[in-house]
Amino acid sequence: MDRFDRLTTLMDRFRLIVQPAPLTDATLVVLTDSAGAPKTMYFRTGDVPFDVPEDRVMFAAYVDWSSQSNPLLAALPSLIRIDLASDPDSIGLVHLMQSELSGQRCGVDSILSRLGEVLVVRMLRLQIEAGATEPGLLAGLSDARLSRAIVAMHDQPGRDWRNADLAQIAGLSLSRFAEMFLAAVGEPPAAYLRRWRLILARQDIAKGHRVEAVARRYGYGSPEGFTRAFKKHFGETPILLRAQLAKA
Repeated sequence: MDRFDRLTTLMDRFRLIVQPAPLTDATLVVLTDSAGAPKTMYFRTGDVPFDVPEDRVMFAAYVDWSSQSNPLLAALPSLIRIDLASDPDSIGLVHLMQSELSGQRCGVDSILSRLGEVLVVRMLRLQIEAGATEPGLLAGLSDARLSRAIVAMHDQPGRDWRNADLAQIAGLSLSRFAEMFLAAVGEPPAAYLRRWRLILARQDIAKGHRVEAVARRYGYGSPEGFTRAFKKHFGETPILLRAQLAKA
């Protein structure tokens, strides 16, 4: 097993929920062929409408994967199309999801989300393997060397990472690493790490963690410095965010 797993931390930090939905609201759709067998899966991250024949829709669902803050979801194409003909495992998952949906037995919502999560992970693997034409996290994770540095930052966000440390993990010279990272991800490693830390910090603040503890957890020298960085990035202080969430 590759200890530099490109998806596990992202799946752990951003809860994924799959719920059946009408075609107009769905973000995940599976179409059948003329014989009724699963043929094509579509996944959309933007406002692109599904231009598909409704009589061929086998399964339609809304996927909630923390879209406002999830950096991988933001890096995906607005519409993804996957041919299921050569993927019998995914076809099996779709059949199980359809069976659960039609049976409506106890625990159906939980099972649908778990099966849907597996289906989405398989889709993400394909996207990482295919690479990306635009700079972003997907392009970085698609590179065998850069992905090791990115996963290291994901897994240990509070560590005092230096470019030299990350370059060593990637197996690149310092100058080559910095050049490749900027070209692939679209920002320097320090900027990506800072944004990743703040995304995680916002999650922790929303859960009620103390500002001082969150600041230390993500490498900030003081709560004041963390609060300034948080407000600059999100437009509000951690305390204000917590108060708003408490009212909600």
